[in-house]
Amino acid sequence: MKILITGATGLIGKELVSLLLQNGISIHYLTTSKRKIEGEPHYQGFFWDPQKGIIDENCLLGVHAIVHLAGANIAKRWTNSYKQEIIESRILTSDLLYKALKNYPNEVKQIISASAIGIYPSSYDKLYSEDSIEVSSTFLGTVTEKWEDSVEKFKRLNISVCKLRIGLVLANEGGALPQMVKPIKSGMGAAFGTGKQMQSWIHIHDLVNMFLFAFQHNWNGVYNAVAPHPVTNSELVETIAKTLDKDIILPNVPKFLMKIILGEMHILLFESQNVSAQKVLDNGFQFKFKILDKALDGLLA
Repeated sequence: MKILITGATGLIGKELVSLLLQNGISIHYLTTSKRKIEGEPHYQGFFWDPQKGIIDENCLLGVHAIVHLAGANIAKRWTNSYKQEIIESRILTSDLLYKALKNYPNEVKQIISASAIGIYPSSYDKLYSEDSIEVSSTFLGTVTEKWEDSVEKFKRLNISVCKLRIGLVLANEGGALPQMVKPIKSGMGAAFGTGKQMQSWIHIHDLVNMFLFAFQHNWNGVYNAVAPHPVTNSELVETIAKTLDKDIILPNVPKFLMKIILGEMHILLFESQNVSAQKVLDNGFQFKFKILDKALDGLLA
């Protein structure tokens, strides 16, 4: 079996590459840097430039599925130009993959695309399942909706489309967790706003295993990639502190202050999305880390 990966050098991509190779699955990956092209027996890189519409069609040789992770990091200040980059990095890459699959012979039967729970509107009382049709009016909601729409068209090529709406990824190598750990370690940690906003999270180990499971079981449609037991922001901060044997002594950080510091991007800290994992459980996926304290023990101990 062979899988083509976009975004293979990112936080999720690196972990997924390692897992797939351990399971005997060969990998082709696309990179915009010719210096990052490697040519090992089961790990082969190919060049593409989505901005210019360039792709090495040899990337499709022998490939049965595509995992689409490419996209600019949302955790950088949202200037108007960078907001455009966030959108284009998702849409242009999808469009170029579609064009390649349409124009070149291939054996691809499935695409599994990253998405985000940011598509759901912020709410303190709603529980969101994949059946929810509400879309957040924020920039995050707009990005995610366009992102998902951009992979829908692969169905026209008789390719199965699976979208994993990813929650807050807990990992040591990147993402939000190291940024949360720093102030807590130094005694400056605090919850944000009311602290009551729901944080639907997932351990990186479970997330990459879910991508593999989705491939092995030919998942089709939308799935929430979140652990079964979400927590509030206060609970998240307090559990990190407890794991590190630190105390939270500062009052909650007010929303207006983070808006001054981060601009529009501050919503990343204050949005509340209580997202259900029931569908992935019903479809046979088993989590290693269902409870936050166990997940953090493994990461921070």
